[in-house]
Amino acid sequence: MMFLVDSNVLIEAKNRYYAFDIAPGFWRWLDIAHGKGRACSIEKVRDELLRGDDELSGWVQSHRGFFFPPDERTVRVFPGLATWAESQCFTQEALNGFTSDAADFMLVAHASAHSCTVVTHEMPGTGSRKRVKIPDACEALGVAWVDMFDMLRRTGATLELAS
Repeated sequence: MMFLVDSNVLIEAKNRYYAFDIAPGFWRWLDIAHGKGRACSIEKVRDELLRGDDELSGWVQSHRGFFFPPDERTVRVFPGLATWAESQCFTQEALNGFTSDAADFMLVAHASAHSCTVVTHEMPGTGSRKRVKIPDACEALGVAWVDMFDMLRRTGATLELAS
């Protein structure tokens, strides 16, 4: 199973519980998981993360292979994903934000095209029509999604202190 990582997972990790100076093992684990074909992300997420001028953008720059470009299989998912979003009574602003080549749209499309499980900290929508939530789009396309801690558990990751 390949886990496709949303930007909010990496941002939260860097800002809170897996900061580079506190938990370098998390970042090494991502390298190992990627090397084993278990974790990756997409170029649109990379582009979002490169906007920052911090350790995370440095990590992203040195891990270009972690982020996959869009491909023909992914592009074929676009019409169905856009049609679903348009049928859900979201505001036009929400639809524009989701379908205008945004990372969330691309993440769900890539996951659908490549049978990946999306990893995000987003929760399904609460009926709000102002933003298309990744878990809702995943469920509409039959794409599995989990949070980061579920991904770590499902991959058997353990982050231990060095002796």
